[in-house]
Amino acid sequence: MKAITRTIWILSFVSLFTDLASEMLYPVMPIYLKTIGFTAFSIGVLEGLAEAVSSISKGYFGKLSDNTGIRAPFVKTGYALSAVSKPLLAVFTGVYSIFFLRTADRLGKGLRTGARDAILADESAHSDRGKVFGFHRSMDTLGAAIGPAFALIYLYLNPGIYKPLFLFSFIPGIVAVSLTMMVTDSSRKGSDKTIIRRKVKLNFTNLNYWRMSTAAYRKLVAGLLFFALFNSSDMFLILKLKESGIGDITVIAIYIFYNAVYALSAFPLGMLADKLGLKKMFLTGIALFAIVYLGMAFGHSFVIYGLLFLLYGLYYGCTEGIAKAWITLLCNANEKATAIGVFSGLQGIAAFMASAFAGFMWYSYGFRVAFVITSAAAVVVFFYLLLNTSAIAGMQANRKES
Repeated sequence: MKAITRTIWILSFVSLFTDLASEMLYPVMPIYLKTIGFTAFSIGVLEGLAEAVSSISKGYFGKLSDNTGIRAPFVKTGYALSAVSKPLLAVFTGVYSIFFLRTADRLGKGLRTGARDAILADESAHSDRGKVFGFHRSMDTLGAAIGPAFALIYLYLNPGIYKPLFLFSFIPGIVAVSLTMMVTDSSRKGSDKTIIRRKVKLNFTNLNYWRMSTAAYRKLVAGLLFFALFNSSDMFLILKLKESGIGDITVIAIYIFYNAVYALSAFPLGMLADKLGLKKMFLTGIALFAIVYLGMAFGHSFVIYGLLFLLYGLYYGCTEGIAKAWITLLCNANEKATAIGVFSGLQGIAAFMASAFAGFMWYSYGFRVAFVITSAAAVVVFFYLLLNTSAIAGMQANRKES
C-alpha cells in the first residue's frame, strides 16, 4: 500500500461518505419520482440533464483548475454543493424544483471531479495509476454499498416513506465536506486576479483542447463517447427490477450486492490492469456490460437478476477508474484535469441523449428494445477499441511527467 498516500486516503474517505449519502437515495429515487408523478421518459430526461450538467461542467472547471494550478477549492466547493442539495429534494417536490436540485447536486460533482482526479494522478506514479484510481473507486463504492444498506433498514421499518431518507443524507454529506478541509494545494500558478482573468476565456466544452490533444487521446475518447451515447442511467435497471414485481426491499438488496461487488473488485482489478494493460481490462468490462443489458432484456427471475448485477458490479470495477487512469496516460502532465474534464463534458452531452433516448424507447416500445439497443452498441465499442490497437493501447504513456 506504499502507493496510497495520505492525500489519496483523505480523498477516498471523502468519496466514501459522499457516495454513502448519494447511494442511500439512488435506489429509491426512481420509485420516489414515480410517486410524485414522474414517468419513465421524464425520469430519463431528468437524469440525462443532471448528468449532462455534471459532465459538461467537469470540462469547464477541469480546464479552470489546470489554468490556475488550483485544485482544493474546486474539491471543497463541489462536495459542499452536493451535500446541501440532496436533502432539499424532500422539501421542494415541484417538478422544476426537482430538476433544479438534482442538477445542482450533479453540478457539485462537475466542480470537484477534474481537480480531484488530477490530485490522484499527481499523487501516483505511472506504474501505480491503475492501483490508485482502483483504490479510490473501491472506497467510493464501499460508501455506495453502505448507503443502500441504510436505506434497506430504514424502508424495512418505514415501508413506502421515502422523504426522511433525503434528510438523513445530509449527515454523511457534512462528514465528507469536513474531510475536504484537510485537502490543500501544494502550489499555485497565479494570483486571484489571474484566475478571474482566465476564467472569462474558458468555455464549457474546451474543444480547443480536443484539437491540440494526441491522436491516441482522440481515438480513445471517440470510442468512449459512442458508448456513452447508449449508456443510460442505472435508474432504468432499477425500474426494470421494480416493474418485474420485485419489492422495494429486494430491489435495494440487489443494488447493495452490486455495489459490494464493485467496491471489492475495483482495487484488485486496478492492480491487475497495471500488470495486464488498461486496455485489456477495459475491454473485459465492455463485454460484461453487453451481457448484462442483453440479459436484462430477456431475464425474468430473481436468480438471473442477481447474476446480472454481479456481472454489472464487475463491469464497473473493470472500467470506471480504469478509463480515467487510461486517459491520464495519454495527456501532458499539466493537462490531466483538462483531459478528463473535456472527455466528461462531451460525455455529458452523450449521457443526456442516452437517458432521454432510453426513456423514449422504453415509453414507446418497452424495456426490451431499449436494453437490446444498448447491448448492441457495447458490442460495437468493444470491436472498435479492440481493432484500434496501435493508437490507444495505453502503452505510450506521456514521459514528460516527472
